[in-house]
Amino acid sequence: MARRAGADMYPARWRKSVHRARIALRKSGVDYFRGDGSDWIALVGLLLVVPAVTCATLLNPVWFSPAALGLPIVAGGLLLRPASLLGLYATAAAALIVESLGLGPYEDGPARVTPGVVLVVAACGFFGLVLAQFRARVGVPWRRGSTMLFDLRERIRVQSALPRLPQGWHREMALRPAGGQSFSGDFVVAARTHGGRTLEAVLTDVSGKGMDAGSRALLLSGAFGGLLGSLPPHGFLPAANGYLLRQDWEEGFATSIHLVLDLESGDYELFSAGHPPALQLHSGSGQWEEMAAEGPLLGVYDGAQFDAVKGSLAPGDVLMLFTDGLVEASDRDIAEGIDRLTGEADRYVATGFEGAAWHLIEACAKDVNDDRALLLLSRTA
Repeated sequence: MARRAGADMYPARWRKSVHRARIALRKSGVDYFRGDGSDWIALVGLLLVVPAVTCATLLNPVWFSPAALGLPIVAGGLLLRPASLLGLYATAAAALIVESLGLGPYEDGPARVTPGVVLVVAACGFFGLVLAQFRARVGVPWRRGSTMLFDLRERIRVQSALPRLPQGWHREMALRPAGGQSFSGDFVVAARTHGGRTLEAVLTDVSGKGMDAGSRALLLSGAFGGLLGSLPPHGFLPAANGYLLRQDWEEGFATSIHLVLDLESGDYELFSAGHPPALQLHSGSGQWEEMAAEGPLLGVYDGAQFDAVKGSLAPGDVLMLFTDGLVEASDRDIAEGIDRLTGEADRYVATGFEGAAWHLIEACAKDVNDDRALLLLSRTA
């Protein structure tokens, strides 16, 4: 019985050891790809690839060129830290020497280690080292960089989401960055305040466009989202102006328009900081009216005053807020762009404005190399 019990214990111990090793290996891999762990797994894997490539080259140099050693070097530039990368380079250099001795002088025929092969491998190593040093200086490994950019893009998208409105109201937002990029200098922050009776929405256009303005837009959207609803409506733009001045950016100005809408009565106020006017469609007359408030750019000087313009949305009325990229271009002024926008918007009066925001951007500013944003609110008849 004792022998049988001892014999049964060995498989159990072996299974536990294998399980612990598998858990440790998986944890190391997860930590590595999160950027928190050591790069020894990648280093060991690439060090095993180098002799495998060398053996394949010596056995069949026609199909496996000596320049194939550039592949693990490029992979090392993306995966390894600079210190580990130097060890990989030393192994690759030794492999080149072995291949040169095994294949013979390059004057004897093709598929030899030629000076060109050495230059190609060396160039791959140089660029890999530059990439590794850049990642080490930034402190973000490549395997996390794309994840961080994706997370930033999603945060901007979530912050720009409009809250649900009560029955009788329709809202939608369309945003198209310059050059087809994922980041934009235009953003929206919105919230329902005063117990949900009031909708406050701020459409902002940060100086610059695309990736250049994306980081500043992310910072400002978070700050503006914190200010929105925490201050009375007339105090929002002065506070935003002061915040922007404190950043002391070289290109630190922005335009912004702040809408305060009573969802029960339809009355609203608009505060503007150098932003293009809003457009209101009056369902009774079928005419568009420019609602232009007065105020300077954000981040230009302290103590700026922002005066409101008041209006009201009756059933069937539509209000559009937009950035200058939608109505302004090098070959047309803003008045011509507004005329084109209202002309395109008239097509949706009979059928309704659901899904119209994106199509209006496509129709009015499809190929414009600037960020474009359109916020559309309508009160159903």
